[in-house]
Amino acid sequence: MFAKYDPQGFLTPIDGIEMKTFVYGENSLLTRFHLKKGSVVPRHSHPQEQTGFMVSGKIKLFIDGEVFLAEPGDTWSIKGDIEHRAEIMENSVIIEVFSPLREDYLPQ
Repeated sequence: MFAKYDPQGFLTPIDGIEMKTFVYGENSLLTRFHLKKGSVVPRHSHPQEQTGFMVSGKIKLFIDGEVFLAEPGDTWSIKGDIEHRAEIMENSVIIEVFSPLREDYLPQ
């Protein structure tokens, strides 16, 4: 599967959080997030492993009792079923891979 970048078609699952899944296969998918300063991704968990790359901005990640200040170039990996949340410190862009496939993130 290939995809050209298109700035249209982002979804807003939470106020201040935009997301768009670009490509996906049988076992994983790649999603881009645009995060607005002051937004919060509430505490949650899901069975998929989540691996992220900070493109721009700054966010504070809270993962299983640890706090990580993510800045451009930083990466993280969150095991499945681990509670995590995020506070958005600056307008930010992140890329994340989820595995196995998150069916709720598949393009409509």
